[in-house]
Amino acid sequence: MTRLSFIFLCAFPISALQTIAADASKTAEQVHAEIWRRFIDKHGIMIDFADMGGKVSLPTPEECKAGKPNALGWWAPIENGAMFNGLYMDAAVNRWKRTKSAEDGIKARKLMEGLLLLNSISDVKGFVGRGVSTDGKSHYPMGSNDQTMPWFLGLWRYWESELATQEEKARIVKHLVETAEEIVRLGWKMPAEEPFKTRGSFNGFHFEEAARMLFTMKMLHRVTDDEKWRAMYLAELEKRGGEKNQSKRELCAGGMVFWYSKRHNWTSCAAVGGLRGLWELETNADFKTDFAKGLVASAKLAAESLSLAQQFDNADTSRFEMDWRVMNKEWKPQTTEHEAQNLALTQLKSFLKVAPRRAKETAFVREPTAAAWIVTLCPDAAVLEQHASDVERVIAHYDYAKLYYSQFFWAEMAWERLKNAR
Repeated sequence: MTRLSFIFLCAFPISALQTIAADASKTAEQVHAEIWRRFIDKHGIMIDFADMGGKVSLPTPEECKAGKPNALGWWAPIENGAMFNGLYMDAAVNRWKRTKSAEDGIKARKLMEGLLLLNSISDVKGFVGRGVSTDGKSHYPMGSNDQTMPWFLGLWRYWESELATQEEKARIVKHLVETAEEIVRLGWKMPAEEPFKTRGSFNGFHFEEAARMLFTMKMLHRVTDDEKWRAMYLAELEKRGGEKNQSKRELCAGGMVFWYSKRHNWTSCAAVGGLRGLWELETNADFKTDFAKGLVASAKLAAESLSLAQQFDNADTSRFEMDWRVMNKEWKPQTTEHEAQNLALTQLKSFLKVAPRRAKETAFVREPTAAAWIVTLCPDAAVLEQHASDVERVIAHYDYAKLYYSQFFWAEMAWERLKNAR
C-alpha cells in the first residue's frame, strides 16, 4: 500500500468508500437512462433542456433564420448539440467497450450520425451546426470553436473504436478533412453563415487554443496518414507567443487555466479532452511527458470544483421557465457576432429572473460534473486515486430525473473512465 493510499483510507473508511462507489454506480446508470430518455432527439443530437417528461419546444425554421432568441442560439434548446454530442461520445464508446452490447453500439452510432448531420446542414463549407430545428435541417447561422473542437474529438473517438465500419471510417475522414481544410484556409477560424462569416478560432497562445489546434493536426495525421499534418503539428509545437512568450508545447504542459471567469470547466474540458488525445497519440517520449504534465495540472485544478456539487439541493423547487421564447421580447435584428452576443447576454439577465433554477444547475451541476470528467482524463494513477472518491461523490449526489438541463452527462463520462482505470 502506498503512503497516499494509507492516508486516504484513514480519512475515509473502506465501508464508506464502498458505499460512495455503489451509489455512484447506481446513479451513473440513471444518468445514462435520463440522457437517452429525454435529451437525444430523433436525429441523434443532444438537446440542452427538457421537462421531466422529455418535452421541449424546438425553434422553428423561421426563428432560426431570424436569429431568435439570438443568432448564436444561446439559451435555446439546440444551443450545444455539436459540443455535447462530441463530448458524450467518450462515454458512449467507453460504455460499449465495457458492455459490448448491441444496444450500446447502436447508441454510439446514433451520436456519430448526429455529428455528421451537423456538418451537412449548411451550404457553407466546414460549417458545424449547433443543432437542428423541427425540419431536421434549419439551424442557427453561427457555430463556434467550443462546438467544433468536441465535434472533432467525438468523431475521432468513434473512428478509433472497433465499432466503426470501414464505410463509416471513410465517411468520417471525409468530413474531418473537409472541415479542417476550410478552418485552416480561414486562418484557423470556424466557418459561419452570412452575414457573420466566421466565429471563434483555434489560433492563439492560451492553453485551450494550443491544445485544440495541436490535437486537430495530430488527429488528422492519424486518420489520413498525410505527412503535411505531421509537419504542421511539429512546427506548431514550438511556436511561441502570448504574455509569457511560451511555446504551445509549454502551454500544453501547463494544463488548463481559468481566464475569462472564476472557473469554466465546462468550456475548457474539450481542450483537456484534446490534450488527452494528444497524450494517447504521441509516440515521442518527451512530448508525451509534457502532455501528461498538462493532464495532471488540469486534473488538480478541476478537482477544486468538485465540492460545488454539494451545494446543489435535490429538493430545490426553484422555477425553470420552459418557454424560452420569453426572451424574444428583447429580440432585435443582428448583423455581427458582437450584436448577437450583446443581445444574448441581455436576454440571459432577464431570463434568470424568471428561471432562477438555470443558474443553480449551471453552477452546481454543470461545473462539478465537467470537472469530474477532467479529473478522470488524467493518466497518472496516483492523482486519479487521490480524487476518485470525490469524483464518485459528485456522480452520486444528484437525482438526475429532476434536472432540467442535460448538462450532467459528464457524470457518466467520468464514471466510465473510473471503471476503465480500475
